[in-house]
Amino acid sequence: MKQEIIRKLSAAVAMSLVVGVSLAACGGGAGGGKDSAANVDVTGAVSFPLAEQVTFTGMTSYPVGSESDPNNRTIFKRLEEATNVHIDWTAIQADQWSDKITLNMSNPSTLTDFVFTADFSDSDLLRYADQGVIVNLEDYIDNNMPNLKKVFEMYPEYRTMCTDSEGHIWALPWIEQLGAEKTAIQTVGNMSFINKKWLDFLGLEMPTTVDEFEQVLIAFRDNADAIKSEFGIEGDIIPMSCIVNNGDQDPSILINGFGEGYGDADKDRHIAVTDDLKVICAATQQGYREGLDWLHKLYSENLIDPECFTQEWSTYVSKGKAGRYGVCFSWDVANIDNLTDWEPLPALTADTRNITPQNGSFTSGFGRGKCVVTAKASNPALVCAWLDQMYAPLQSPQNNWGTYGDETGFNIFEMSTNDKGEPMLKHAPLGDASPVEVREAQCVGGPLAVLDDYYGVYVTCPDDAQYRLDWIKDIYTPDMNKKYVYPNVFMSTEDTEQVSNLQADLQTYMNTQKANWIMNGTTDAEWNEYLDKLEAYGLSDYLAIMQKYLDAYYAKQ
Repeated sequence: MKQEIIRKLSAAVAMSLVVGVSLAACGGGAGGGKDSAANVDVTGAVSFPLAEQVTFTGMTSYPVGSESDPNNRTIFKRLEEATNVHIDWTAIQADQWSDKITLNMSNPSTLTDFVFTADFSDSDLLRYADQGVIVNLEDYIDNNMPNLKKVFEMYPEYRTMCTDSEGHIWALPWIEQLGAEKTAIQTVGNMSFINKKWLDFLGLEMPTTVDEFEQVLIAFRDNADAIKSEFGIEGDIIPMSCIVNNGDQDPSILINGFGEGYGDADKDRHIAVTDDLKVICAATQQGYREGLDWLHKLYSENLIDPECFTQEWSTYVSKGKAGRYGVCFSWDVANIDNLTDWEPLPALTADTRNITPQNGSFTSGFGRGKCVVTAKASNPALVCAWLDQMYAPLQSPQNNWGTYGDETGFNIFEMSTNDKGEPMLKHAPLGDASPVEVREAQCVGGPLAVLDDYYGVYVTCPDDAQYRLDWIKDIYTPDMNKKYVYPNVFMSTEDTEQVSNLQADLQTYMNTQKANWIMNGTTDAEWNEYLDKLEAYGLSDYLAIMQKYLDAYYAKQ
């Protein structure tokens, strides 16, 4: 039976790699690609595997501590066998990517045919487009990428979000659908988790207000010796740990209840949308200040990890795995400790009760600048046809999460069949394994699309995604009282450049002051000076541009 499933799955993957379209050149880049690719006749129908091997060059990142050679990853080994396309990779460790990718993109000797995990911002895309470094892709998508074209036909909003103001598509997207609107898995990133076994040991109830939460942390602090003894913990007890200004590890979800309830869900742009469709700066609201003052109170009472401003992810995780936290923040607590002992912390009531969803989250997971094809590619149509295989329904889940049949390590998938007896990837039980660590060992990222329509047909919903979706639906969605989030919009070159320049100063100053005020608290004079400096940095101009595109977006609805 297992061999039959393997045979069916292999056949299905092979069939998904057939490109029955004419690969007529739709423009093209400057030469410089591999001769093997340039010599492929693209005037007729082409199917994978190619009759003769072709070599492309590509750039990609890889997680710290994982396999550094992409061609040693099972996913790419299978893709090479199925397509007869070899990739000569330039692989860059993820924590060095931002420093090296700019240099590599500006140097003809290091530029590759495509960049697989570009993750370029809108300003990056438009700058490289203006410089002629990357090629526009809309014609290739229509003529040479049937898998992605089908996704765009099913969900035209994604094509709209990929298209700039001039009608061009400069990058291939990453799409991960898991829920929609206020139940989408991306609505809450930095979930707060509380140690349930500590609560039970001390006879405490789940806190629902900021005052109750503070008392719980005090109880954790004051009963540290008893907790250490009961659970055999080595090292100091830390009532609450986090990493300030660090994505999903930031504690800002706790301050949604202050003031008007906006909190600071967008920790990059610090914006929110009011119920009357006005763009505001979340980090200038009185509730934001009150929330930071409250966090300072917790910090001054030794309730927050003193390393919260400086610790790296590895340190944060290691302390969590040692069982030292009472409260922590992450996308998934399983990345830090086990699931059994932890529960999501509900919204905390201060002046109000609210959870502000993350901007862009209502259209589920979306990354506009995931992958680009460069002008160095001598046969961009063929490159795009190969990249289109990443969008095959059986391929995308593997690129996103990991694969099956890897004899050297833990497999994220088992081979199975759906209700019709067709090949389907079934998520293997994770047990106590960290989802992040397991996936980083196998997944390759890059351009892909995992649609809600695929679950139960091509792939099962991952257990950790399902319980997270359940948490959001049951615990957070009922308290999402704000109507709107800022959508994914593609601004003009001029506005993108201006926003990028303004945001650089605004974000740096906001984040610096946020950390300072959690540590030291605010004064009226400091707060007023802060507001004045933000204006001097161009906050009003910044918000005006954001408002213009919000208005245009809803004018089309």
